[in-house]
Amino acid sequence: MATQGIGVSVPRREDRRFITGQGRYVGDLVTPGTLHAFILRSPYAHAGITIEDIGEAQRQPGVVAVLTGADMVADGLGVLPLQWDIQSTDGATLWKPPMFAMATDTARFVGHPVAVVIAESDANARDAAERIVVDFDERPAAATLETAMQPGAPSVWGGRPDNTSLHWTNGDEAATQAAFDSAANVVALDLVNHRIAPMAIEPRVSVARYDAGRDHLTLVSSCQLPHEVQRMMAKDVFQVPETRLDVIAPDVGGGFGMKSYIYPEDVITLWAARRLGRDVAWVGDRTEAFLGDSGARDHITSAELALDSEHRFLAMRVGITANMGAYLSQHAAAVPTIYCTFVLPGPYRFDATFVDVRTVFSHSAPLDAYRGAGRSEAVYVTERLIDHAARSLAIDPVELRRHNLVTPEELPYMTALGSRLDSGDAPALLARALERSDQDGFAVRRDAARNEGKLLGRGLAMYAANCGGCSSENARSVGAQVGSWESARLQIHPSGAATLFVGSHNHGQGHETSFAQLVVEKTGLDLDAIEVVFGDTSKVQRGMGTFASRSAVICGPAIGVATERVIEKAKRIAAHLLEASDGDIELVDGRFKIVGTDRSVPFAEVAQAAYTYAGFGEDGREPGLDETGFYDPEDFTYPFGAHIAEVEIDAATGSTRLARYVALDDIGVEINPLIVEGQIHGGVVQGVGQALMEAMLYDNESGQLVTGSFMDYEMPRADGLCAIESERIASRCTTNPLGAKGAGEAGTFAAPAAVTNAVLDAMAMAGVTHFDMPATPLRVWRALQAVSD
Repeated sequence: MATQGIGVSVPRREDRRFITGQGRYVGDLVTPGTLHAFILRSPYAHAGITIEDIGEAQRQPGVVAVLTGADMVADGLGVLPLQWDIQSTDGATLWKPPMFAMATDTARFVGHPVAVVIAESDANARDAAERIVVDFDERPAAATLETAMQPGAPSVWGGRPDNTSLHWTNGDEAATQAAFDSAANVVALDLVNHRIAPMAIEPRVSVARYDAGRDHLTLVSSCQLPHEVQRMMAKDVFQVPETRLDVIAPDVGGGFGMKSYIYPEDVITLWAARRLGRDVAWVGDRTEAFLGDSGARDHITSAELALDSEHRFLAMRVGITANMGAYLSQHAAAVPTIYCTFVLPGPYRFDATFVDVRTVFSHSAPLDAYRGAGRSEAVYVTERLIDHAARSLAIDPVELRRHNLVTPEELPYMTALGSRLDSGDAPALLARALERSDQDGFAVRRDAARNEGKLLGRGLAMYAANCGGCSSENARSVGAQVGSWESARLQIHPSGAATLFVGSHNHGQGHETSFAQLVVEKTGLDLDAIEVVFGDTSKVQRGMGTFASRSAVICGPAIGVATERVIEKAKRIAAHLLEASDGDIELVDGRFKIVGTDRSVPFAEVAQAAYTYAGFGEDGREPGLDETGFYDPEDFTYPFGAHIAEVEIDAATGSTRLARYVALDDIGVEINPLIVEGQIHGGVVQGVGQALMEAMLYDNESGQLVTGSFMDYEMPRADGLCAIESERIASRCTTNPLGAKGAGEAGTFAAPAAVTNAVLDAMAMAGVTHFDMPATPLRVWRALQAVSD
């Protein structure tokens, strides 16, 4: 094995520029002379809009233009497209209202773009926006899911009086009903998975450039999927060939799914740049992030579990109502349906499962995917339901899970909803998690906490969640408008150095290091001689981007294909240099050698020859070492995990402290264990944040965002966390050549359920029987007071 190859904890190379302030984010690329855009947004959740006067705003110092939605429509711009088009159960197509970048006659959420001021400075633009005269005709709003799903609620769209966009089911309803009819025990649980705000450290930024001589647009954007943004912008919004529109995503300060889409601001800046013939920048602030970034989660769920007399799981029946916001964002319809439902059986045996999903419009900003999209929600339902069943039936929740886990001997195992679990050992993960977290010593720790007036609780959550993607053909069959594949191009230079172009994107995952390690593993080249290039549609071959823990499991094999093609070509050149047959050449530690001899030639010499004297030959040799590979996944990968949390509650104040967290995961082959560790820690912390503190709240009557700043929206901090104890038990995935399963979302799959189960376990000692996230001090205190009264 190469000393810098697969399985080696090489420190991240990209960290040097980040920690020394040399990163190049979109905001760093705003050049002198760039115009600045400020967007006037609706202060109402639902209102008719009439722009009465823009003249005074246009006359303000530094103002170049004031533009409206009507101007945009007049210029022929299209609507923001979807990446999923899912059919309802009755065969009806997805009801998808047109979303223009700016409202034209009706504002449907607080923060909805209404007009834009383009000026020489941000201050000029902001000042002028105050002079735009808009008549807002405020109307009744249904800004929360709870309100929007009620009969007679204010309608977001006239064509949908019940606010439903999609009704979709998955599973065998008849078999599920039969299992419930025969069950010895049935338990039911209602859950709220509340709305949260994905808060990347770098807010969204868009810088647009227009080259009139080439009639060419360039968008520099803080996004995760530059090629997909290019495709949709060109095809659907501007109706131009992709050759006339490029997207560049340089260093991106966090994405978490939230930066996977086209946003109105991207369209507005590109349109304004083309219209005015000058560069235009929009730099979002934190308030705009709260108002306009896609929120996440926000499901209301009813779940039932049927068990036989021996406490074997027979069936699960789940009803999900999911908030879409005022419009459908690009992945939104897939999150509670395709992404979520197939994961509900988890690592457990069920004879049958049936899921009924309803997606609902509300007068709030659109929702979409966030780290763990759909899968986190599914794990939360199943793991909360199992704990509820254990409590209801007076069974140990650990033993109830152990009794129903799929064992290695049963693999590959097809779940009740058709997911194929190919590899893993869930019982071993559970056993090691219990050992690592000192299950046997918990009673002593709980008694010690009680003696100090504290309530100590312990929670477990397990998962088997799909990652990466299924084949492009299968994805298309369920509504995907894009492929599942990924691409890589490896170019060896005459010096023997290499440039690896990847279609995925790196925004915190460490790809500049781990992807180079994949090349090192196969070629023996020095890690520092390999450059990794991504995020620029003018330089990189078409790719799909980074989301859903897909980069290692899909881009990784694509890198393997490209690298093997380079090696095979290099072998022919090496054979010529060594006067040997192609079949007698092998690559060992960066040198091509004749098998069974000590005759060899270094990779750098072969590379030099490939571009000079040894490129052509009657044996079919061609000059250059530059090859591209594509990989389409065979099936999803299925990482497994068992996470255990302990929390300590101060009953007097309701404050909850995370006392211990142990994460046992099987994410398959690890390219770089150090990076994997960081990914798991980060995911756990985001999941803990949702469980204990984060909540995005809208006022029921006015539709105003109540938690619109960090004064009101609490985020997890290092000083409020315990050490995350992480360990892996790996099994090689059988559905991709690399054997990887995906690590980026593992923590967010399990943490919300593990922590909330621990919170309820602690409060159960005081008589609390039900609790929904988040466990803020006020909510915990009220729950405890309710039972004490």
